[in-house]
Amino acid sequence: MRLRNTASALALATAVAVVTTGATMPASAADSTAASASTSVSAPATPTVQDVLSRLPNGTVAGALVRRDGVGAAVGPVSADAYFRIGSATKVFTNTVVLQLVAEHRLDLDAPARRYVPDLLPAAYEGVTVRRLLDHTSGLPRPAAAPGPADGPGWWLRSVTPREALRASFEQAAGTTPAPGSVQQYNGLNSLVLGLLVERVTGHSFGHELERRIIRPLQLRHTSLPAADDPAIPAPHAQVYVDGQDVTEQSPYPWAEGGVISTAADLDRFLTALFRGRLLPPAQQRLVFDIPEVSSATTNTNCVGTEACFSVGGLMRYELPNHTYVWGKTGSRPGWDSGFFATRDLRHRVVYSLNPTGNGSPLPYIQAIVTAALGD
Repeated sequence: MRLRNTASALALATAVAVVTTGATMPASAADSTAASASTSVSAPATPTVQDVLSRLPNGTVAGALVRRDGVGAAVGPVSADAYFRIGSATKVFTNTVVLQLVAEHRLDLDAPARRYVPDLLPAAYEGVTVRRLLDHTSGLPRPAAAPGPADGPGWWLRSVTPREALRASFEQAAGTTPAPGSVQQYNGLNSLVLGLLVERVTGHSFGHELERRIIRPLQLRHTSLPAADDPAIPAPHAQVYVDGQDVTEQSPYPWAEGGVISTAADLDRFLTALFRGRLLPPAQQRLVFDIPEVSSATTNTNCVGTEACFSVGGLMRYELPNHTYVWGKTGSRPGWDSGFFATRDLRHRVVYSLNPTGNGSPLPYIQAIVTAALGD
């Protein structure tokens, strides 16, 4: 799930009002205005996370867990300490490992990525630097289609290796891609290249480096990157469904782009350590919040408006209705929509995981949770 950054406080305020009164997501901007007018009287002036959770579960969200400032809560058939697949929030872990290698002078941030993996990127992408992979300004082509319901029964167990995904994406590339460094276009292929780059530079698997550099030092005992052939998820966990099919056990093939399994407590610990500079020296720590001064591509659905919103550290800058900027990352896998966000000074932080039913979008609930948790 992509939590869209917005320049309009009204959009998020409306989402909070709609959710806290139990209404459904408006179908259009006109409907949104009408819904806001009809619900603003009964909606709490300053909704809390509990106000949002009190309206769940429902036809859109089967279960939800939230951890705000270290305190967990859950509704529906899921516990506050449940494991979940964090999806694209994995990218923040990946970028952190790469920045550690930059700090160790084993990678040059502004060197062409092909210097390290010449067999991975076509020669046409010589201008793609390590930095441009990190901040999504690489101009790599759109990813090839991932396994999905259209592929028939058992699609959720099918794997695609990182190299296969990259090869198919380059082969299927159509049209002209943006020049490297010209615009920001969120793209999971960047993370696949980064993971393979880590393996080439260190001589170890990406999972090994992730374990050695982040998971063990922070004692993230409930965080792991499963092997490509391991579809299991530890208990306790939600039982999740797509089109009525149980997809709880599924391929972790997104790997360095989206394969990590964790818990709210572990993600809270990771986020806190990252923001406090425990994982990176000062020079690289500054990059965690460094957003490139380029426009957001017109096809980029993550950053609303024309400004880029993703940092070199893999974080997304998101503006709350009170004009406070918070930083974090969303992620999704079949059956889970999750993420973590915090104020820059860690005054408030939140981790959430929702289990969508497939009937309607859980986005307004995500927006409402983040706003309620971080906006006071």
